[in-house]
Amino acid sequence: MIIDQSAASWFKSSKSANASECVEIAFLGDSANNVGIRDSKNPGGPALMFSGDQWDCFLSSGIWQR
Repeated sequence: MIIDQSAASWFKSSKSANASECVEIAFLGDSANNVGIRDSKNPGGPALMFSGDQWDCFLSSGIWQR
């Protein structure tokens, strides 16, 4: 799947407290039903893409709190 990231508004995760561990998130696509995650220190680098359902599953899993 190819998703245009050019108009994305990336923002830092509230869990990125330390400047050396910054994760940015953006809601992507026409319906904003896709979520991108990238390393803020490398904004031109790769980004992980999730569907809205996948993102909801990730958040509800609690794995990000470890």
